[in-house]
Amino acid sequence: MALHDVCSGLEALSVPLCGPLEELSPFQYTSELIAGPGAELDPSEVTIQGCECLGQSCMTVQCPCLLQGENYVNRQVTDRGRPILECNILCSCAETCANRETQRGLQFHLQVCQIPGKGWGLITQEDIPSGRFVCEYAGKVLGHEEASRRIRSQDPNANNYIIAIREHLHSGQILQMYVDPTHTGNVGRFLNHSCKPNLFMLPVRSHSMLPKLALFAARDIQAGEELCYDYSGRAFNNEPSRKPGDILSEEVAAVPRKTCMCGTDICTGPEALGVDFLLWNTPTIIA
Repeated sequence: MALHDVCSGLEALSVPLCGPLEELSPFQYTSELIAGPGAELDPSEVTIQGCECLGQSCMTVQCPCLLQGENYVNRQVTDRGRPILECNILCSCAETCANRETQRGLQFHLQVCQIPGKGWGLITQEDIPSGRFVCEYAGKVLGHEEASRRIRSQDPNANNYIIAIREHLHSGQILQMYVDPTHTGNVGRFLNHSCKPNLFMLPVRSHSMLPKLALFAARDIQAGEELCYDYSGRAFNNEPSRKPGDILSEEVAAVPRKTCMCGTDICTGPEALGVDFLLWNTPTIIA
C-alpha cells in the first residue's frame, strides 16, 4: 500500500507520511508563498527585471543577478551571510542556469515521521551535502496587524508556525515579512526547532521583492537524521535586536515560552522562543 504523500503531488519528489494519516492536522499544500490577509505585496507578481544573458549559465562578470558574486558553486551556496538573488522567469538564460537552484523544488527524498516527544518531524532519507538547498518555508504572507492578531490569539499548547523575518538593508531600511503555514503550507511546516540545527535559512529572491525563505544544509547531513532549524534565529545569526512597539518584542514577550525538546548539548530548555525570529545584517539587496 502506497504511503500518503503530504505534498499532494505538487513537488518534484513525493514526501511520504510515516504514521497514521488521521493524526495529521489537515492543511492545504502549497509549494510557494501566497498572499494572505494584509499582505502588501503579492509574492506571485513578477517585479524584478530579468538579465539578458544568453548562455546556459550566467557569469558573474556580466550578469546583473550576480553582482555580489556567484550564489552557488557545485549547487552549494557560497555565502551564508547574505540574501540571494536568483535569475527569474524574465531572464534570458536557460532554465538549467546554476543561479536557479531553489527553483528546482525538492531535490532530496524526505519523509514526515512522528518524533518521540516532538510530534511530527521531517527526516531525510538520503545524505545531504553541506550548503545544498533542502526546502522552503512556504505559506501565507501576512500583514503586520494580522500576524500580530494571530500571535496574540494562539493557543499556548498548540504548535506555533508563524515566522517573522526582518532584513536590514544597506540604506537603513528594514524589511519585515510574516509567513504562516498553519493551514496552508509546505513541508517546511514539519521542521522542528533545534538549538544546534543542521539547517540554516536565507532569503532568496527571484521574481519578487518578497523572498523565498530557503533552508540549506548547515553541514553534511546523513540519511535518517531529523531536519531542524533554529526558531529563534540565534544560530548562524546575530542576536536579534528589538525595539519598543515592534511585534517581535511586545507580542513575542506575551507568548508563553515552550520547553525545548531538541536534546542537544547546548539546549536552552524552557528559554526557547515561542515565535520565530531571524535577522540578517546585509549590505544590499538588488532589485
